[in-house]
Amino acid sequence: MRLLSCASAALALAATSLSAQPVADRYRADANRIIDAALSDSVAWNRLAEMTETYGARFSGSPALERAIDWMLAKMKEDGLQNVRGEPVMVPAWVRGSESAQLLLPRPTNLPMLGLGGSIATPPGGITADVIVVSSFSDLTSKAARAAGKIVLYDVPFTSYGETVQYRGRGAIEAAKVGAVAALVRSVTPYSMRTPHTGGMAYDSTVRRIPAAAITVEDAQMIHRMQDRGERVRVKLMMSAKYNPDSRSRNVVAEIVGSEKPDEIVVFGGHIDSWDVGRGAMDDGGGVVVAWEALRVLQRLGLKPKRTIRVVGWTNEENGGRGGQAYRDAHRAAVDKHVLAIESDGGVFKPLGFGFTGSDSAFEIVKQIGTLLERIGSGAITRGGGGADIGPIMALGVPGMGLTVDGTRYFWYHHTDADTIDKLDPREMALCVATMAVMAFIVADLPDPLPRAAPAR
Repeated sequence: MRLLSCASAALALAATSLSAQPVADRYRADANRIIDAALSDSVAWNRLAEMTETYGARFSGSPALERAIDWMLAKMKEDGLQNVRGEPVMVPAWVRGSESAQLLLPRPTNLPMLGLGGSIATPPGGITADVIVVSSFSDLTSKAARAAGKIVLYDVPFTSYGETVQYRGRGAIEAAKVGAVAALVRSVTPYSMRTPHTGGMAYDSTVRRIPAAAITVEDAQMIHRMQDRGERVRVKLMMSAKYNPDSRSRNVVAEIVGSEKPDEIVVFGGHIDSWDVGRGAMDDGGGVVVAWEALRVLQRLGLKPKRTIRVVGWTNEENGGRGGQAYRDAHRAAVDKHVLAIESDGGVFKPLGFGFTGSDSAFEIVKQIGTLLERIGSGAITRGGGGADIGPIMALGVPGMGLTVDGTRYFWYHHTDADTIDKLDPREMALCVATMAVMAFIVADLPDPLPRAAPAR
């Protein structure tokens, strides 16, 4: 009896010692195995190339998106991942149609352009009007008396995406308030080779809706200089954009089911849809494929964490966010069991680490995990992170992380015809796979779930 008591005490002491052991020390060997396996091939880059070049742009409501989802689900099943499924989501179906912009005065030339997502069409014969150039919303206000009946062009240089994108988002609203007949925006990018950038825009129900489109940085600057020289600038804009009825799509889901706590979940991924231009390699096919490959690496290594790791390819991030909302609604009853949500939606360039939103104690834990990624330069854990698709469950208290990468070139190609696989490097993608896999696995395998912040009162 005494021997049994001593043995029990020794076991309890060993368990306590293991629990107190620093996270980094406990998981260093596993992290190194994951990193080595992820860097051993270029499967992620090759799969992304196959998906984007076989199916092209994957815009919400398009057959191409649904074919790409079918392909991904089939491949995930071939990989032997668990609980592979498509979870239904109704998505908007905006159709660009034919469109063009022509400079008529002071000289005739075609202007490369892209209608903004959600814009209405012009009348069948188009809109022909003089252009008034403004450099800010306050500049528009100061020129309001001269804007009625004109096309407003916002020539606003890129500072940051968050700052500059407001002109794309609400430019049509503000232009309509002063009586403009259409709105043009300088593409939201720091670098251009006469490539227009599309993206979402909004309307206000209290203001008349007017068509809106993006033109290139070079042409916006040229028209601005023409105006400054006192020349009359006249443009013809033609757009046939429309909305079709909402259509059925799916969130792509696959898992490694947890060995001890299968009802507790670490969810990670990116969005499967793209804009209707380019091939959506950078934004955000890469984010989905990197998370998918991270799960496959863990499976190949036989690493089965205590909790379930779930990869999701959210649909309709680009022009509605309905995939993230549908995921929240479908899994609302289990939201308290979601230990962490991780999103990659900034391009899969060289990874630097993660931005984290959650409790102070959880932040300290993920910082320890970050030290295991220092050997590949992706161990920086900073405050503040998440993403559009995980935002709905983060709002319900789930801690969130966003993959941080070297985004120097991201907005060069964002929402353009140039978003193609050649912009991405196979090794950098593999580094993203390693980074996502290490973080997801360790959080899913910890003895206790990440501590949550106290709910706001």
